[in-house]
Amino acid sequence: MQLHLPLNGEGPLRSRLYRDLRNALLDGRLQRGERLPPSRTLAGELGLSRQLVVEAYERLVAEGFLVSRPGSGTFVERLPPGRQNAVTPVGVKPGAHWPMRPLWGDMPARRYNFAGGVTERSQLPWQAWRRCMQQAMRDEQAESRLYGDPQGDLRLRRGLADYLGFSRGLPCDREQLLITQGAQQGLDLLARVRLAPGDVVALEEPGYPPARSVFEAAGARLVSVPVDEQGICVDRIPHDARLVYVTPSHQFPLGMPMSLPRRLALLELARRRDMLIVEDDYDGEYRFAGRPLEALKRLDNHQQVAYLGTFSKVLHASFRMGYIVMPDGLRDALLQAKFLSDAYSNALTQRALGHLIEQGDFARHLRRMQRRYTGRRNRLLAALETVSDFQVMPQMAGLHMAVGISTDPASMDALLEREQVTATPLADFYAQLPPMSGVLLGFGALADESIEDGVSALARALLHD
Repeated sequence: MQLHLPLNGEGPLRSRLYRDLRNALLDGRLQRGERLPPSRTLAGELGLSRQLVVEAYERLVAEGFLVSRPGSGTFVERLPPGRQNAVTPVGVKPGAHWPMRPLWGDMPARRYNFAGGVTERSQLPWQAWRRCMQQAMRDEQAESRLYGDPQGDLRLRRGLADYLGFSRGLPCDREQLLITQGAQQGLDLLARVRLAPGDVVALEEPGYPPARSVFEAAGARLVSVPVDEQGICVDRIPHDARLVYVTPSHQFPLGMPMSLPRRLALLELARRRDMLIVEDDYDGEYRFAGRPLEALKRLDNHQQVAYLGTFSKVLHASFRMGYIVMPDGLRDALLQAKFLSDAYSNALTQRALGHLIEQGDFARHLRRMQRRYTGRRNRLLAALETVSDFQVMPQMAGLHMAVGISTDPASMDALLEREQVTATPLADFYAQLPPMSGVLLGFGALADESIEDGVSALARALLHD
């Protein structure tokens, strides 16, 4: 017999040969009991070395699909499951409990990049990071432990505790800190240890869609609570809420900070109702008016607040590093959940980040980026003020601002794409209440020289349809 094997696609030639032979088994070109061409013959037909064919045959023999009979040849022993007949099997599906939702992923980087939640990779302290990575590799070489610490590298937790005390007014002990694979894992761990299916979770409206998805996946019943100029409306939080998720330093996405009376009211409500407050301080390091607001956790005298932080905004999202300042009552459960989830976060990256903080490079980088983003923010605000139909929401912190418009253009995504603008409609952050018309404009990765032209393109997209 003659086998027609295309050997197309990517990857080493031996992998493509194995793939094509397996496909021949799957699509019916080879039948059970059929004899394959001798390795020398097939190699000649394909223009390959005989050794590549022998390796492919041996791999399929080891997997049980072929059998080699000395003196007789190589034969099909059995067929892979799934394609023995013309009926395509449905296969397993997620359980009925699992909510299928679109992933909240990367946005297209168009000419005018107002994407929120991103920073400039080129501005990272690469030279210092290389030095710290080399130190971390030397540390790893001398390490005698077989596994890492589920709670996180001690040097990193010690440096992080000092940093939070200085920059966020949040005195905490290294034993209160849990290092996570980004803030998203922190949300997942908190949901696991706090929520049972059917428990009520209160969330800001508008709010952060990935947080909503985490709690929904845990089986929680979600209740949207409106926000006003002082933050979340505490009196609208359901009486049976087990958890409330808030962004008090810089409300996402509208930008206002939570007022002190609201903070105190929320803490008192949590104390009375045994409610966990998840404080997501996603970009509170960047402050453009006055000193950074103290964290809500700073006022927590009854251990009701889990403080969630991330390095995605001060460094880059690709670092996948975050942390939780744990309430005392959840500490043991969170450590157990972290161990069951992935045992521990990447030890090498943790060590390097610990060195970066300890040696002062992290603080120097943050000061430099504060100056850079202050100038960019001011330039963006000045450009937006030239368009009378834009209503810029008050923004004193963070790396994005919300801009409202009086009209509600249809097909906003298509209009933005036409003008080569990357921005997120505010409607994307609403789940239940009627959405505010406008866009979220991030300036973390926006090129300075494109700000004015970008605002003009945004105006053409939203105001002159």
